[in-house]
Amino acid sequence: MNKQELVAAVAQKAGLTKKDAAAAVDAFVDVVKGALKKKEPVRLIGFGTFNVRKRAARKGRNPRTKAPINIPERFAPVFKPSNQLRDLVNK
Repeated sequence: MNKQELVAAVAQKAGLTKKDAAAAVDAFVDVVKGALKKKEPVRLIGFGTFNVRKRAARKGRNPRTKAPINIPERFAPVFKPSNQLRDLVNK
């Protein structure tokens, strides 16, 4: 499902116009991005948790030249589904 399909599904499910649904989807995405930028988790009960996880610095290898490189520490967004969502998907 892409963004247009998501907007259409939200519009139909909530009885909104596609324009209003697009604004709601965009607002949701912006709020989640803002919270993750501040390193704050976003918990949606029954759905899952969006969070930021710190990845430690490590040594890697350039696949082209085989030369060793240092990969700096960084933060990565992660999503952990709730047990309810996991069970729904696995039924």
